[in-house]
Amino acid sequence: MTDAPMTAPASTATAGEVLARYLTEQAGNFLRALPQAVGEAGARPGALPSLNSPVGGGGTVELLRAVRRIGGALHTYGSVFEPLWAQESRAELRWLLNLLAQEPAYLRRSARLLSALDSLSAVAPAGEAGGPGMLAGHQGAPKARALLDRQLTLARTRAHSTVLQELRSARLHALADRMTLLVGETPLVEPARGRAGEVLLPQAAGAFGALDSAVQALPLRRASAAYQGDALHRLGGAGAGPQVPQQSRPAPAAAAGMDADSALAADDAPWHRVRILLKRARYALEVCGRPGGELAELDRVLDRHQEAADAAVTAATAARTPRITPATAYVLGVVHADQRLEVEAARFAFGGLWPDLPPSLVDGWEGPRAQRMG
Repeated sequence: MTDAPMTAPASTATAGEVLARYLTEQAGNFLRALPQAVGEAGARPGALPSLNSPVGGGGTVELLRAVRRIGGALHTYGSVFEPLWAQESRAELRWLLNLLAQEPAYLRRSARLLSALDSLSAVAPAGEAGGPGMLAGHQGAPKARALLDRQLTLARTRAHSTVLQELRSARLHALADRMTLLVGETPLVEPARGRAGEVLLPQAAGAFGALDSAVQALPLRRASAAYQGDALHRLGGAGAGPQVPQQSRPAPAAAAGMDADSALAADDAPWHRVRILLKRARYALEVCGRPGGELAELDRVLDRHQEAADAAVTAATAARTPRITPATAYVLGVVHADQRLEVEAARFAFGGLWPDLPPSLVDGWEGPRAQRMG
């Protein structure tokens, strides 16, 4: 990690020069990755790479990385760009991000839910703790698995068709033209003539301060104890049979209806907001030449949090499918509960990581966190 937010040569550069250099690099990445990403999207459904894939790589991954960084820079440092151009560019980048992220998200959600269901249904001892899963031998498990697989495959196929249609549209070509403009001439305004340290650092500190304020508003005390979510996967002792009735219980996710869904959505919303602010803070650090490795792990934890929350919603929605058996609905309710425990586990992990951010991350920065860590 560097000792100052700006390297020595950049300390005398103007804000416009620093931003133009950063955005030129990211726009170049965008334009190089775009043809490959379009080719990947034209492949069979499910072939579109995921931004969160551990193997990484691929034109789509590189394209979305560039999109997020350009959008983050335009948001954090918006005062040095032409306002209308910056606002329109952010809207178009958000459109492309949401478009390309849908199909891989469905693919990850399918893998997460089916893997969880398989683990919950395992009859053989799972790991050192031993014991079958909570749904071992349950007659509703195969039908629940088939229902989830069918619904998510259909959603992924529809998302794939939407991607194919939109990537042939004039809208994408117009966005590519905007990125070409960034490579040649970034639309800057008068404040960009100021020295980078005086113009950019206060705005970057503002991004970090917004993140810190949002984190302080989270119920971290409630998330300060680990949940034993793995207990669902090893409920019985070795050789024990299923511990749940086969038919009679309604699905926990379905029983409470939309009121429970709304309550969970409201509970998740502040965490999803922190995830967005965390990414913006990371990209603000990049612009200023400061590595944000300390934030990368937090980012991954919040990605897991969102994926588990989205998977839980999918399981709850599937449990309300008309004309399914009570046994199938019950299994989907257990899967929903399992994913909500994954949500709590991610919150616990975040609460353990956040206080350990090193003071050097914000040395020389103004803002709430810098003052407290002083």
